Amino acid sequence: MKYVLVYLFLLGAFSAVFLIGKKNKKHDYVDILWGSGFALSALISWLLGPKSLPGGIMTLLTCVWGARLSLHLARRNIGKPEDFRYKAMRDKWVDRFELVMFFKNYMTQYLINMIVGFPVVYINLEGAPKTGLMLWLGLIVWAVGFFFEAVGDEQLRRFKARPDSRGKLMTEGLWAWTRHPNYFGDAAMWWGIYLISLSGDLGRAWLIFSPLLMTFMLLYVSGVPLLEKKYKGRADWEAYTQRTSKFFPRPPRGGSGSKRP
Repeated sequence: MKYVLVYLFLLGAFSAVFLIGKKNKKHDYVDILWGSGFALSALISWLLGPKSLPGGIMTLLTCVWGARLSLHLARRNIGKPEDFRYKAMRDKWVDRFELVMFFKNYMTQYLINMIVGFPVVYINLEGAPKTGLMLWLGLIVWAVGFFFEAVGDEQLRRFKARPDSRGKLMTEGLWAWTRHPNYFGDAAMWWGIYLISLSGDLGRAWLIFSPLLMTFMLLYVSGVPLLEKKYKGRADWEAYTQRTSKFFPRPPRGGSGSKRP
C-alpha cells in the first residue's frame, strides 16, 4: 500500500504539471518536473518507511540532484518560447497533440521516474539498517557525477552568455574531455545511488536495472542522440568529435582541447 501511495503522489504531480502546460501552451514544464519528481518520491517514501542511514543518504542525494536539475532547467526554460521538440510535436499532431503529449511524454517520463527511482523508494520502505564499503564507494561515485553535471551545466551557461559564443560550439573545460559532461554526470550519480543501495546487502544487486535504464536513456534515446543529431554535418562538430570522447571523460586527442572551433 505504501508503494501505491508513493506512486499516486508522483502521478498526481505529473498530471498537475500537464494541466498547467496545457493551459499555458508550454509543455517544457515537464522537463522541470523530471528531477523534482525523483525527489518527491524519495521524500514521501522516506516519510512512510522505517528510517535508515543508507535510505536517508540516498534520499538526500536524490533531492540534491533533483533540486539542482529542476532549478537549472527552470532558469533555462521559464520565460522562454516552448522547447523546439514540443513545438515539432505540436505541429505534427495538431488536434491530437495534447492526448499524444500526455501519454507519450508525461506518462513515459512518469514510468521512467518510477523505475529509475525505485532503489531509493525500495530502501526507504523496506529499510537497510546495515552500512558498509558500498555506501562510501557510492558516495564517491555520486560526487564525481555531481561535479560533472553541475560544473558542465554552469560552464555551458556561461559560454552561451558570452557575446562571442553565438553559432559556436562549447569545447572548453569539461566539454574538452567529454561531449556530454552533464549526461555522464547524470548517469554516474545514479550508479552511485545504486551502489549505496547495496550497502550491507549485496543481495540487492537486482536493483541494477535503475542505473542501467538511466544510462541507456541518456546514451541511446533522449540525451546524447538528440544533441548529436542537431550538430551532425557541421565541420566544427566533426572536428570536435574526432578529438573529444562521446560520453566517458578522457583527455582530448591532439591538444589541450581548450581551443574553440
